[in-house]
Amino acid sequence: MLDLVIESRTAAISESMKVQRILPFRQRRMVGPFIFMDHAGPVTNLPANPQSLDVLPHPHIGLSTVSYLFGGQVTHRDSLGVQQIIRPGEVNWMTAGSGISHSERFEDPAALTGGLEMIQTWVALPEKDEESSPEFDNYSADRLPVFTDKGIWMRLIAGEAYGLRNDVKTKSPLFYLHVLLEQGARFGLPKEHSERAFYIVNGSVEVSGVKYSKGQMLVFTKGVDPLITALETSTLMLLGGEPLGDRYIWWNFVSSRKERIEQAKEDWKQGRIILPPNDNHEFVPLPDDSSKPAGGPPRPEPLS
Repeated sequence: MLDLVIESRTAAISESMKVQRILPFRQRRMVGPFIFMDHAGPVTNLPANPQSLDVLPHPHIGLSTVSYLFGGQVTHRDSLGVQQIIRPGEVNWMTAGSGISHSERFEDPAALTGGLEMIQTWVALPEKDEESSPEFDNYSADRLPVFTDKGIWMRLIAGEAYGLRNDVKTKSPLFYLHVLLEQGARFGLPKEHSERAFYIVNGSVEVSGVKYSKGQMLVFTKGVDPLITALETSTLMLLGGEPLGDRYIWWNFVSSRKERIEQAKEDWKQGRIILPPNDNHEFVPLPDDSSKPAGGPPRPEPLS
């Protein structure tokens, strides 16, 4: 049966960038290893100062950030010295492990004129990998398999589903797909994984006679195989996998241990998580624990 419908909420990740936040949700913090999901854009009216969209350097531990664009482009810089432009159809997969900082800059206004739109998810790491060395990989679109059928187009972003797999390096069993459905197309979720959900990027679908629309995530219990019917041309993001167990999440930090979150806070305040060497003139300070300041990078509330 349908376990839960999550309604996205508006949040700010920089001075001018608003997003729809889907995960974490108080009634459902994770789907498989996915612990965070933001939908940014489409941004069609650029601010007078496009740099106000930028997400300044900020830290992460205990997770992988996964960035996927539908339109526009973003420049990623991190404390490993990586500088990478991500374009639509590509995947930026950054594993924070023991600690990394990065920025996301929108430096080419001409590349944003068609509309900036992106999804960022965070994938929690298994306990054995939480203190692994940070890593970064970019995967071009031609490395991500595409499957088509009547009225259906889908790209496997990561993991394994429907018999598809790719070489995106993951730390635990999961699936993550970009799916386009034409009006009237019917589609089902992959059956290989115990926790499954889909998010409606745009359009609307019907499940068990009920209509669901843009900005909603549907989460399903194990063993249920819903039939999804597109009521119009629709874009979905499918995700899930195997659960990793409870996680603490505060600001940009994820860990199986609460004390590790406290250590990460102090590490950022004391500069022990270094800034990107090619973007180190500004950064997001640690938020006050009792407040939720405006601006800065994606910030889940202190849920634990």
